[in-house]
Amino acid sequence: MSSPTAADMTQQHPDEGTPVSVKIRERLVAARKRFHANDNISDFIQPGELERLLDEVEDKMKAVLDSMVIDTKGDHNTNDTARRVAKMYLSEVFRGRYVPQPPITEFPNAEHLNELMIVGPLAVRSACSHHLCPVIGKIWIGVMPNEHTNVIGLSKYARLVDWIMGRPQIQEEAVVQLADLIMEKTQPDGLAIVMEASHFCMSWRGVRDMDSKMINSVMRGVFLKDPALRREFLSLIPGKN
Repeated sequence: MSSPTAADMTQQHPDEGTPVSVKIRERLVAARKRFHANDNISDFIQPGELERLLDEVEDKMKAVLDSMVIDTKGDHNTNDTARRVAKMYLSEVFRGRYVPQPPITEFPNAEHLNELMIVGPLAVRSACSHHLCPVIGKIWIGVMPNEHTNVIGLSKYARLVDWIMGRPQIQEEAVVQLADLIMEKTQPDGLAIVMEASHFCMSWRGVRDMDSKMINSVMRGVFLKDPALRREFLSLIPGKN
């Protein structure tokens, strides 16, 4: 029996050689799912593909450095820069796009707690989706539980913040995403979130204002309806009263 020809092998594996990013994108498009900068796409990444995506990003980052006329062969400082940048984006800074939501253990509110609880400050490490410049700051979360509220551990709030912020984000949208997720997980009577962050797209470039910060908030449920509760929450945030 004759060996299979190259044409036969191409027919058997029609997507052989197709970049893994193209395959992931095709799945998203077929499912009519968004893949904006701040979306999580982990459901459409198959086992082993994230490692292949890392290789692909490294190759394209090399091309970017070449186009910037940076010697990545003769300069010992930039020999491995493309690989380091690819790992930074996929495995650290934008990890929240590519990995599933961290497991969150939820407990019933057995003691029927109904007093204001505040968690924070929680660290924010993100990047703006306009320039991919760092966004560094902190978040405070206020929860008004009811007897049906799911209780989650304090460290889990930090994990959810890290997962949502670990994507290219716009601060206003990031806080809304986080609020939606916590509301879904805990079902409280009210939720309040305040975020304060420095944007390097203002301090590192552009106007280069080193001292400016952005502060925004999201109020849900009783925090939106009850001014006294809202004032109590804001007064209990250090430096915000």
